[in-house]
Amino acid sequence: MTVQQQTEGKHAAIGGNLRPRLMLVVLCLIWGLTWPMMKIALNEIPPLSMRTATAFIGTVSLLAICLASGRSLRVPFGRAWLHVLAASILNVVAFSLFSAFAQIAAATSRVAILTYAMPIWTLVLGWAILSERPSRIQSAAIALCAVGLVILVSPVAMTTTGIPWGLLFAIGSGFSWAAGTVYLKWARIDGDPVGLASWQITIAFVIIAACMLLFEGRLQFEHAHAGALLAVLFTGVLGNAVAYALWFAIVKRVPALTATLGIVGIPVVGVVSTMLIIGERLSVADTIGFAFIFAASLCAQIPASAFRRVTA
Repeated sequence: MTVQQQTEGKHAAIGGNLRPRLMLVVLCLIWGLTWPMMKIALNEIPPLSMRTATAFIGTVSLLAICLASGRSLRVPFGRAWLHVLAASILNVVAFSLFSAFAQIAAATSRVAILTYAMPIWTLVLGWAILSERPSRIQSAAIALCAVGLVILVSPVAMTTTGIPWGLLFAIGSGFSWAAGTVYLKWARIDGDPVGLASWQITIAFVIIAACMLLFEGRLQFEHAHAGALLAVLFTGVLGNAVAYALWFAIVKRVPALTATLGIVGIPVVGVVSTMLIIGERLSVADTIGFAFIFAASLCAQIPASAFRRVTA
């Protein structure tokens, strides 16, 4: 191999590694800003109506992205469609509904923090399902996350009569997202990742719309003002279509655990933007719990090979 070929190979490798990282940065910004946008929409629109609208906008937008970019929507007949259905329920339906109902019953910043314990759930599920055994530092991450969850949930549980549903929904949204991510890695569905994302959001729209008709009767937008409608548009186009296209493309390119690397910054963007846009403030317990979960998420990304390189 010539020097020029080696140089070209290095540049290609750098470019191959850089692209998913840039995609993760963009995803971090979009999903971080989506949290206060959802809260603005939910202040004037019922949750199922809001999620039906964002799922519809996301479906149309992602289909347009696929057609404009020449992406394939082909999914092999048979078991692959069952995998797409299962992934849609975990990645989109459960996450969308849990996160929406969580924000109705709890502070948006607290919901964002609890949801993005997702890397820890990915670590645990990856160990159980994909046999991706965690390193010592990743095992410590599980303990840090557990402490952070206790710190965040305990004050609310002690001051609230009954079950703190908002926090449980928030934890459930992160768990379902992690389960969907690991499921996609396990299922290995043959198809274009953006095309698969399009089908997942389409299926999710049908399921969520059916729930909306069953429990809310119809779309209820009569009390929504311009700000809430713009928030729905932002969540549908960017938070659903663009973000899910990025996420599933990233999951397809990298290991399940590595795919969670960029999302560590999402709760930071979400909390800061919520404070700036909505005016929410973190309590002392929120801040300490956030610090533990953030540290746990960072530790969850560190592979054992990193320590071997340092000590070698």
